[in-house]
Amino acid sequence: MTNLNRTFRIFVSRTLLVISLVLAPFSLFAATPLDINTATAAQLTAVMSGVGTKKAEAIVAYREANGRFESVDQLSNVKGIGGVLLNRNRELLQVATADGDSDK
Repeated sequence: MTNLNRTFRIFVSRTLLVISLVLAPFSLFAATPLDINTATAAQLTAVMSGVGTKKAEAIVAYREANGRFESVDQLSNVKGIGGVLLNRNRELLQVATADGDSDK
């Protein structure tokens, strides 16, 4: 029984190590919110939950037609971006200012 416990502990610790190594790049990516004024449609699709190619392209088109976003809340002006979707993604997005600060 002792060998089984030891084997199980080794298995669990190695499994957790592998999982942490696999997920590490995602945690680094998530640590830096995406600037919606510079993001491409592909970046928006990759980062935002519930946003596919069409909605991401609509965000970029809105930005090109109306100028820079002043806040993340302005995404609600884009067709197809409602309050629920905006709130789900709020922590993943930012609006960087000219001096490098951000407004979430």
